[in-house]
Amino acid sequence: MSSRLAVSRRLAYTFGIVAPLGETVRRWGSWWDYPPIFLDDWLLGALLIAGAWATRDARSRRGRALLAAGWGFACGMAYSSAAAHWVALQAGQVDPAPIPSGYVFAIKVVGLLVAAGALALTLADAGEAPATRQP
Repeated sequence: MSSRLAVSRRLAYTFGIVAPLGETVRRWGSWWDYPPIFLDDWLLGALLIAGAWATRDARSRRGRALLAAGWGFACGMAYSSAAAHWVALQAGQVDPAPIPSGYVFAIKVVGLLVAAGALALTLADAGEAPATRQP
């Protein structure tokens, strides 16, 4: 297994657990206002964990495709969430998180950058033919 894929897998396991749990804590007191708001974060976690699990065999093209799909979904969610959060900050809206709204925005931007980097690692690894990889 290449080091790029190994890093992407480790990040997928980490983000697949931390993102849904963090979002649950963040919205715990306000989830009943719009209950489906949790579903996308739990779907994100499931996709990342499924992709990391499916790439146990580094030769699996489907596994790498699933991992890339999970990271792509994470990038889309992080971008839209950070953009909406920026608009809310400009309007003076307070985030329901137990930490300052500016910190939540920073976490979202860092998450977006990590997801984009992990997607790039996964796609770079997917471009190599499994039979030609060096150990």
